[in-house]
Amino acid sequence: MKTAVRLGAFVPLLSALLPLYAEENSPPAPTLDPLVVTATRTSETVGDTLSSVTLISRQDIERSQAQSMFDLLRGQMGLNVSSVGGPGQPLSVFMRGTNSDHVLVLVDGVKVGSATTGTAALQDVPLELIDHVEIVRGPRSSLYGSEAVGGVIQIFTKQGATGFTPTLAAGTGSYGTTQGSATVNGNFGQGGGWYSAGMSGFDTRGFPACQGNLTTTGCPTVANSPIDDGYHNQSGRLRAGWNFANGAQVDVNWMHTQGASQYVGNYTNQAQTSQNVLAANVSAPVTANWKTSLRLGQSQDNSQNFLNGSFVDRYDTTRDTMNWQNELSLATGQTLVAGVDQQNDIIDSNAGYVVNSRTDTGLFVQYLGKFGVQDIELSTRRDINQQFGTWTTGSAAWGMTLSDALRFIVSDGTAFKAPTFNQMYYPYYGNPLLRPERSNTFEAGLDGKSALGRWSVHAFETRIHDLIDTGPNFTAVNIDEALIRGLESRYSTQWMNWTVQGSLDLLDPGNRTAGPLYGSTLPQRAPQSGTLNLDRSFDLWSAGATLRAASARNDFSYLAPNYAQQLVRMGGFATLDFHGEYKVSSQWRLQGRLDNLFNKNYETAYPYNQLGRGLYVTLRYQPRSL
Repeated sequence: MKTAVRLGAFVPLLSALLPLYAEENSPPAPTLDPLVVTATRTSETVGDTLSSVTLISRQDIERSQAQSMFDLLRGQMGLNVSSVGGPGQPLSVFMRGTNSDHVLVLVDGVKVGSATTGTAALQDVPLELIDHVEIVRGPRSSLYGSEAVGGVIQIFTKQGATGFTPTLAAGTGSYGTTQGSATVNGNFGQGGGWYSAGMSGFDTRGFPACQGNLTTTGCPTVANSPIDDGYHNQSGRLRAGWNFANGAQVDVNWMHTQGASQYVGNYTNQAQTSQNVLAANVSAPVTANWKTSLRLGQSQDNSQNFLNGSFVDRYDTTRDTMNWQNELSLATGQTLVAGVDQQNDIIDSNAGYVVNSRTDTGLFVQYLGKFGVQDIELSTRRDINQQFGTWTTGSAAWGMTLSDALRFIVSDGTAFKAPTFNQMYYPYYGNPLLRPERSNTFEAGLDGKSALGRWSVHAFETRIHDLIDTGPNFTAVNIDEALIRGLESRYSTQWMNWTVQGSLDLLDPGNRTAGPLYGSTLPQRAPQSGTLNLDRSFDLWSAGATLRAASARNDFSYLAPNYAQQLVRMGGFATLDFHGEYKVSSQWRLQGRLDNLFNKNYETAYPYNQLGRGLYVTLRYQPRSL
């Protein structure tokens, strides 16, 4: 039975049963909705937004004891996350079935990533230095331009705090893993100024993720002598700002990550990577109803590759960005957001790109309106790209509060994605005739909060035209069309002093291009996946468990001797993790985590195994006020 058929039966069934079930149970203590800014580029609560949003707080990060962005993002609703091995290896995030380069990544409002690959090196981002993460599912090109086809992930670093507040963390565990971090936050100038700084380190000897040989598994032939895929990371960040009495604010921030990894390979088997994010932000009220802000940013994504210690190639990307944004309050519940973005990408590489720079300027405007029980969001953007001319995208969303416990949302949006420099100009494999990808997404959903907790069910359909894929001889080509249908559902509640959170994703990411792959599932996307989290706090300790499951999925292999593209099947899997914490004192906590209890051997990208069973211990210090 096709996934699309299952969706039609599942939506009304779940939407009918969940409110009835909730009404028969006692209500939990009320909680305030946290604020998010990524969905509309302006502050709003999670409950008010018309987008499908997930907020991962600092408390969530520490409770889960995630060691990497792979740990943190896998199992999040709407995401399929794959990695070609263990820590430090390239990480791909497929949001709502779109490609991994269809996800826009921001760090404190600055667009990051490589102009060569089109993706951000999320595997190098240190979790100990970030405050929270916002995930917005659905097209956002009408606000952010190219790349926001599947959605946006924004990473926020820590800000200052009242008084001098240091934190420390040190841990060790399986696979020779050690990690440590130190941060300090505070304020000065009678509270007007604030600062935040931190550093972190991570080391692991890894494991031999890729074994076999090229003709049998797709691994390089040197894998007949497996080595551990070790990884080393050092990172640091600084941030400071000042809040003026009239409401104006200014801040500057810098983040640096540096990683070194080794892996099995014939062409290269060692990599050194670094990222730098630098930004200066100024915001001020012009009038009582008008607020303006200016952000200047630069992100650098640098990598060098080696074979047995000998230099092979280098790919350095510098991205300069500018954003000027204005928020005008037209009346009560009526807001207009308008501004201009400019982006300039420059590549410095020994690979010999015939074109190594590109500029894009975008003008955007958004209207947010509240009319009693109805909410409206309208946005449009016009991008002027140096290589591809002008592109116009738009989005419209409407929400209606049907009752205190139920809200209906419907939206429609377009997006586009400019080809990367690798896809167009990489020697031997680039295709300078590529066209930008275009998409249209329709979504409808129900969000509810009732006596037992919160729930949501969202169904969507995305059509992508001129989708860029890998063709013969690794050359990038535009395929005709991809059709992605899906359903996302989640539920959270309190049950017998346990916090219960669950999500279920049903996905039908289909290739609609005429040929032998017509109707096949796009690679590395699981048609069914789900997560169940259980957590409970006691007097001095807390405990929890996470069950993740995913169905079988497709991937591609390029096998010798002609390296023809072949479709392969990776099996489904389920993993069970446990985490616990003991409060040694009011300021010290001892944490423990047991990953992959049953030592499941599984793949998220062919043919690279993921980590097996592992035990990790962390000691944390932080003041009671945090």
